[in-house]
Amino acid sequence: MYKVLHRKSLKDSVTQIDVYAPLVANKAKPGQFIILRVDEDGERIPLTVAGTNKEEGTVKIIFQIVGATTEKLNHVMEGEFIADFVGPLGNPTETEGLKKVCIVGGGVGCAIALPLAQAFHEQGSNVTSIVGFRNKDLIILEDEFKAASDNMIMMTDDGSYGRKGLVTEPLKELLSSGEKFDMIIAIGPLIMMKFVVLTAKEFNAPITVSMNPIMIDGTGMCGGCRVKLIKDGKAVTKFACVDGPDFNGYEIDFDSSMERAVTYKEYEKHAYDEACNLFKKEVV
Repeated sequence: MYKVLHRKSLKDSVTQIDVYAPLVANKAKPGQFIILRVDEDGERIPLTVAGTNKEEGTVKIIFQIVGATTEKLNHVMEGEFIADFVGPLGNPTETEGLKKVCIVGGGVGCAIALPLAQAFHEQGSNVTSIVGFRNKDLIILEDEFKAASDNMIMMTDDGSYGRKGLVTEPLKELLSSGEKFDMIIAIGPLIMMKFVVLTAKEFNAPITVSMNPIMIDGTGMCGGCRVKLIKDGKAVTKFACVDGPDFNGYEIDFDSSMERAVTYKEYEKHAYDEACNLFKKEVV
């Protein structure tokens, strides 16, 4: 059992918790993830490590309430326990030798992007962060991004805060002005990453994307997290849990990934509704 030491609501549907897992905290690096189960009968879900505190022995995770398991996880209070917390899994993001980077984050993907921006900042790299949200009410981690960035650009779809527009717009402007990045790293919704890659392609700029597909065991055995790549005109299958989660953005078949991402959409909605009804009954 793993104890939740700290809990913080970032937004109505976004929660941050610090879980006591000293062995994971000691080894986890930016870009890696954990797999947890809220209780012994629960499903396994992957969540990216949003930070660690080795002195406290805690691992920070940030999650959006989108399904049954995240709804259940959101009801675990400080001092309570979750059943399983396994990691670190996946390969850490490559940071060595990158002196100038651009981090592009979208929505809750910014929780994954932040520890990368912090890691690059700590090693002395020049960091440009472009972060985007649908509106002002959904913005998270703004101050943390500012602290870790030499240049931070905030975007909202509706213009309610920061600059109105999509994250691809300032990226294109920077690249058009002659900015050269050792690496662009995009993390967020698949459709966002697809168009960030297309923008980078116009300038032949190197780009890495972080994939978070359906995942079960996190060891490459189940095959659920397969990602289709196109290399030299040929389709290649990789597994996000052991080969990723970072991949060369130019090689990802985003259309197939988006199709797979909605495979269980109706089932997930049904499970979420059941979980919500269960908690409502408990409250009554």
